[in-house]
This record gives sequence, C-alpha cells and structure tokens, in this order.
Amino acid sequence: QVQLLESGGGSVQAGGSLRLSCVASGLTLSDKCVGWFRQAPGKKREVVAVIDSSDSITRAESVRGRFTISKDNPKNTLNLQMNSLKPEDTAMYYCAARAVWHCTTVSPEFYNYWGQGTQVTVSS
Repeated sequence: QVQLLESGGGSVQAGGSLRLSCVASGLTLSDKCVGWFRQAPGKKREVVAVIDSSDSITRAESVRGRFTISKDNPKNTLNLQMNSLKPEDTAMYYCAARAVWHCTTVSPEFYNYWGQGTQVTVSS
C-alpha cells in the first residue's frame, strides 16, 4: 500500500521560510516522477514543482527563485524548501507521485498517488 505523508506546514509572515517534507512508503521515489502541488480555497489544484528519476525539474513560474524541490533517496523523502514566502503562497500543499520515470505532464489528474496535504499560511 502506497502512503505519502507530508509534514512541515505552518503559519509564517511574508518573507519567511518553511520546509515541507514527504515521506513515502510502498513506493520508491528515486525512480518516479514526484512533486508538490497546492490548492488555495476556491481555486484549482496547481503544480508547484516536480522532479523525475533523472532529477529533471519543472516548476511553476510563480515560485522560480524562491522554492527548491529535492529528493533524499536514502530516506525515500521529497522536500520543498520555500523561501521569501508571499501571502499568495497560502494553500494546502500536497505531495504526489506518478508511476513513471519522467514527468511528461504537470496536470494533477495524471498523478496516481497523493498525500493528505499540509497547510501553509502566509500573512502579510
């Protein structure tokens, strides 16, 4: 049974930082397309960043230069370092995985496995 367990969310002021982690069980992150998505109230779920088996990264333009996605393969963990946070980053953040080597799409409907989400709230 595949489980993705996120942690690290919280409340910060604008300009602050948070680090999200996603521990996987039942699947190996190193040879999959994995990533972070977010969903704000009343909005569609959107990609934040994804990374594949060759460590190729695709990220949303809105987080470029501020957010860094990385994998810790020995710990089977996916991380998201978020710096210079803005109020518009407020959302529920989800870890997700596709059972493929390469991330040919960032559309959420193509991702097979999801965590329960962790809330990030940024105040101005």
